[in-house]
Amino acid sequence: MNSASESLPPPPAGSAWRMGLQYVLLFGANGVSLPFAGLWFHAHGLDGAEIGALFAAPMLGRLVTGPAIALWADGFRYRRTAIAFLALISAAAYAATGLVEGFWLWAPLWFVAATAFGSIIPLSDVMTLRLARRAGFTFSVPRGFGSASFVGANVLMGALLVKAPVDVVLVWCVGAGIAMAVCARWVLPAEPVADTLVGEAESPKGWARFAGMGLLLRNRTFMTAIFAVGCVQAAHAFYYGFSAIAWKAQGIPENMTGLLWAASVVVEIGFMWWGEPWRRKAGIGPLTVLAVGAGAAMLRWTALAFAPPLWLLWPLQTLHALSFAATYLAGVQLVERLSPPGSQTVAQTLSSVLSAGVLIGLATLAAGPLYDAFGVKGYLAMTAMAAVGCVAAFSLGRRLRPG
Repeated sequence: MNSASESLPPPPAGSAWRMGLQYVLLFGANGVSLPFAGLWFHAHGLDGAEIGALFAAPMLGRLVTGPAIALWADGFRYRRTAIAFLALISAAAYAATGLVEGFWLWAPLWFVAATAFGSIIPLSDVMTLRLARRAGFTFSVPRGFGSASFVGANVLMGALLVKAPVDVVLVWCVGAGIAMAVCARWVLPAEPVADTLVGEAESPKGWARFAGMGLLLRNRTFMTAIFAVGCVQAAHAFYYGFSAIAWKAQGIPENMTGLLWAASVVVEIGFMWWGEPWRRKAGIGPLTVLAVGAGAAMLRWTALAFAPPLWLLWPLQTLHALSFAATYLAGVQLVERLSPPGSQTVAQTLSSVLSAGVLIGLATLAAGPLYDAFGVKGYLAMTAMAAVGCVAAFSLGRRLRPG
């Protein structure tokens, strides 16, 4: 793969900043849709079960939509083209959601919006990884700007909603989608899908791309790697869904909950901007980082299962840098390392299908009954899930070189 990439023309100047802008727009939208979309649906009359069904459907649907969109995206000449189309599709679906009324009209539109939007993340990761390797910048730097944008958008939207109507949530998402499409077309580098110079070879067509996905699905080492990453990432489901409810039951006010969430993302940014470059210089491999992330997740969820006091929650929140950020970065690097040339998009998407789709969708569906039955002790199920990921990560050590 490296020899092929070296035959490509050098990336344009400022590739890291261009991809940084892409992540700012992408996670600026995510920082609004993730925490506030439920608020919009609730304000328009949906109950918790209906909102949960709306949100779980695109996650579980990624088992089919993820690989299909990845194969479609690899059929274009440039990687930015699919990103631009998906951004426009998501913007149109978000806009249409605001123009209709009722669960059965919202359900298909939200499915399209969330599916198109979620598919942009692995496509952006693939593009950034390739550019980082050839231009010499660290992948985590532009990705860290996305995390910073998530925090900023979350805080800004929270302030806007004090005075503005809840419909500003959808307006924001529509605007972000349009901005991403413009950025993809006129700002992102024209990075070819093929691993050769334009004119030397075409990207694989039709059934050839399906064959590449089949090879990945039959690769036990690759599938074990993305399963390990997916288990550790999906173990965040109980935290995402019920941390605020559990902390309120402990007497911790909502504004403090917001600060606790913000603190976790701040340490995530710190890891991406400083911890990850140090890791690369120190020669610590992604497999080791994955094992550390899994261990941190097990510690974090076990501690939260015993309703720790507020002073202990702060250091526990710093473990987000390992349980999420380290695991995420290790995952994209392992997938890049284990996927053959021409299959990076499909490989990253398959990983996303497991971690941000099927596994977290199932964990999210289980989180509600777990909380109803066991309260915060439901976190122990997440500990078990992270432990499975840790065992899978260690099993990779017998198939890969150390690191």
